[in-house]
Amino acid sequence: MPEQISGQTPKQMTKQIADNMPMSLLQAIIFDVDGTLADNERDGHRIAFNQTFSAAGLDWIWSERDYGKLVEIGGGKERIRHYMATRDMTIRDIAMRGKTESQSKSKETLEEILKEQEQADLRVKISDRFGDPARTEELELDTWVQQLHGVKMNLYQQLIAERRIPLRPGVLRLLQECRQAGVRLAIATTSALPSALALIETIAPDAPDWFEVIAAGDIVPAKKPSPEIYQYALQQLQLPASVCWAIEDSEVGARAAIAAGLPTLITVNDYTRQADFSGATLVLSDLGERDRPIQVLGGTAAGQVKDGSWVDLALLRRILWSSAAPN
Repeated sequence: MPEQISGQTPKQMTKQIADNMPMSLLQAIIFDVDGTLADNERDGHRIAFNQTFSAAGLDWIWSERDYGKLVEIGGGKERIRHYMATRDMTIRDIAMRGKTESQSKSKETLEEILKEQEQADLRVKISDRFGDPARTEELELDTWVQQLHGVKMNLYQQLIAERRIPLRPGVLRLLQECRQAGVRLAIATTSALPSALALIETIAPDAPDWFEVIAAGDIVPAKKPSPEIYQYALQQLQLPASVCWAIEDSEVGARAAIAAGLPTLITVNDYTRQADFSGATLVLSDLGERDRPIQVLGGTAAGQVKDGSWVDLALLRRILWSSAAPN
């Protein structure tokens, strides 16, 4: 530890210590996307799902409360399957609804959506799928869910482009600090790659290039809370978990990162504030800004962070240093 200089304030001494720590202590930060970079679950994904259901002639409506439970399921296709399973709903049930007047109108709406997005091949599949119940019955659940989710992804990307959902506090600042300091960046998300890129591109047109690894969607067999997506990201980075941080917002994401051995920082949102984040290194309101400091909510290193501060590389290095130092 460097010698203390007389006359320094505790804050100045803390900065001196952080500045003199080995840079190798922190080599990469791996970000989740949905709910972590932006609050896009409620006002992005949920709305796109409901628009898709309506366009497909389904009477499903996911309320904010319903979606708060569904976000505990990793992956959009998995949420659809879970929703059907909890209601003992099958493809045959959907097929037997028949072709009602509202479904005919929904078919037209769906075709208009897909035409606008120039998805001719998908338009044929989906219009056939929802326009002919007898044909619907023949298709397998996985195929149906994949087609439905494909439409949802297109609608979500359109919503993101139109609404420009703002980043959460501190996200852009920390990303820029990492780039300036040479700390590598990566993504680990259960969202499909097109959906992840749609949000990342709202940061800046070249923002996908900021991330050395973008691990998304079905790139690994098991979704969060399995650690596989984080293990994949670490393998691609060729780094041990001990020199990286994971930044997450959900319980399933936290469980995945912690199981991968990563120091894990949680920034809660309205859906996840009451979740169980046992084992997380830090649980905070957000990453904070100089004019909008963080609230410390928990975590094994909560004692090293004070309300009124914000997350920066000095803080993250200091926590890694303290955990690596012999007792």
